[in-house]
Amino acid sequence: MKAMVLDEITRASAAPLHLRELPEPEPQAGEVRVKVRCCGVCRTDLHVIEGDLPQRRLPVICGHQVVGIVDKVGPRCRLLSVGHRIGIPWLRKACGQCAYCRSGRENLCEFSIYTGYDADGGYAESAIVPEAFAYQIPDVFDDIHAAPLLCAGIIGYRALKRADLPPGGRLAMYGFGSSAHIILQIALHRGSEVFVVTRGESHRQLARQMGATWVGENAQDMPAKVNSGIMFAPAGNLVPDALAQLDKGGTLALAGIYMSEIPALDYTRTLFYEKNIRSVTANTREDGRELLAEAASISLRPHVATYPLAEANRALVDLKEDRVNGTAVLVP
Repeated sequence: MKAMVLDEITRASAAPLHLRELPEPEPQAGEVRVKVRCCGVCRTDLHVIEGDLPQRRLPVICGHQVVGIVDKVGPRCRLLSVGHRIGIPWLRKACGQCAYCRSGRENLCEFSIYTGYDADGGYAESAIVPEAFAYQIPDVFDDIHAAPLLCAGIIGYRALKRADLPPGGRLAMYGFGSSAHIILQIALHRGSEVFVVTRGESHRQLARQMGATWVGENAQDMPAKVNSGIMFAPAGNLVPDALAQLDKGGTLALAGIYMSEIPALDYTRTLFYEKNIRSVTANTREDGRELLAEAASISLRPHVATYPLAEANRALVDLKEDRVNGTAVLVP
């Protein structure tokens, strides 16, 4: 099979992924193999490639928003069969035995492993996944539009839950990339007003087109306080202003797996009046099932830009430079 392989941690501009011909992977007990139809490009992939996250495995095939067709099953598989269309997400496995897993918080499992980070992912023509951690894709989505849901959608969905947005409330989103443009559609469908802060003009145009109540470059310019906020941009310097724009009792969710340093917080300006700040760590499988079901029920439509698999380096640079509106998706 062909795959784009990461051999060393370096900047995306250095074209770190190399096209290789590799043996087809073989599924082990409880695993299935898929023929990859497409794989979304995620900002987490950038954090892995550029070393913002601790190094785990090299060489590695990145990519964790994978849609494909099962073409081989390993021993003791009971859930999936050859021919099933499935999605492979970021959360690849949790132990199922620790206190976090037993309490419904498998996203915090001390022994969790991740696709495209601890194990090879979907920047390839074939990929392996434990069947218990795969998602069956609703028929309403074609392959390319399903891919962004498998991380951008799921993580955004968990961030929305963590933000405690009340029915019909006002939501602020900071950054308007892959996750944000999906969650905007869900929040609007639920009857909320959405305020978007983003630096890119093309992103601001897309947010307006999609129905945001207000769009701008600076949080201080918002016309009203909000009940909830989600920080999608990995920019810690934005956190104080985002907290300041919360109404009393409001909650800010930090959606990224990585964030630059957060400045010192002025207690009176940013945290007083029982404001809350919450981080978001991966997701549970239940988050994924809920997101896919709600997205299908409202005919949610991700915006995508497709790239050939061999041009994964270009897709990564475009993502880093904010030249992608929505989600970049690689197609073998």
